Amino acid sequence: MVQATEYLYIVRDDEILRGEPIIKGTRTPVRAIVETWRLGVAPEEIPLGMPHLTLSQIFSALTYYSDHLEEINAYIERNRIPDDLIDPLLNNS
Repeated sequence: MVQATEYLYIVRDDEILRGEPIIKGTRTPVRAIVETWRLGVAPEEIPLGMPHLTLSQIFSALTYYSDHLEEINAYIERNRIPDDLIDPLLNNS
């Protein structure tokens, strides 16, 4: 069941990512946008890598994040790939 939020473009769907907040009409979680933004990609540039999203959807996701930091940070941590599982050739540390 799709559940609306007070954010125009953010919904929860029990059938998609176990109800994690996503962009309405997509399977893109808010955390994916936040993680891209945290990598230093400007909000205006995120649609270049995610062309199915509009700038309005990006800003809605970042606003949702700003209002729900603990929730989204928990999703990010829960879905983080442990360092020991990352191929050493891809790990720049």
